[in-house]
Amino acid sequence: MRKLALMIVLPLLMAGCANVGLRDLQSDSAGPDDFSIKPVEALAEPANFTDLPAPTPNGVNRADRSALAEGVQAFGGRKGDPNAAVPARDGALVRHTSRLGVVAGIRDDLAQTDADFRRRKARFTQYRIVPVDRYNQAYRRQALDADAEQARWRRAGARTPSAPPSN
Repeated sequence: MRKLALMIVLPLLMAGCANVGLRDLQSDSAGPDDFSIKPVEALAEPANFTDLPAPTPNGVNRADRSALAEGVQAFGGRKGDPNAAVPARDGALVRHTSRLGVVAGIRDDLAQTDADFRRRKARFTQYRIVPVDRYNQAYRRQALDADAEQARWRRAGARTPSAPPSN
């Protein structure tokens, strides 16, 4: 009887030690969704009130921030329309990166392929007694062992200056 009780209680105790981390993005809280709160720029008085744009209901507000524009600026780009034409000074860079061809609609194709992959991997994953890391479960075979890869490149003689020194 003790063994049976131990076999039942021990897995339940171990399930409490699970560390799902940030990969399980489903909230079980009844509170507000933290990701739906958008930070806005500070309110500023315009120089001329007659030059204000016409109001756009359900449109963009002047105080709204754009994560895409801020990301472009953080990586050295210019703030503005992310879909604008490429400046002439970046033409050589664009030609070099697209020298092997550009696939139209690659993002949509990759998103669909990934959705199909996750759907195939999730056929029987909804039946679990204890919580598991769905991300690692789905992408386990595609994970890269960083230490083994670094060792492989070092054995091949490649310099790895940004990697920590070998032991």
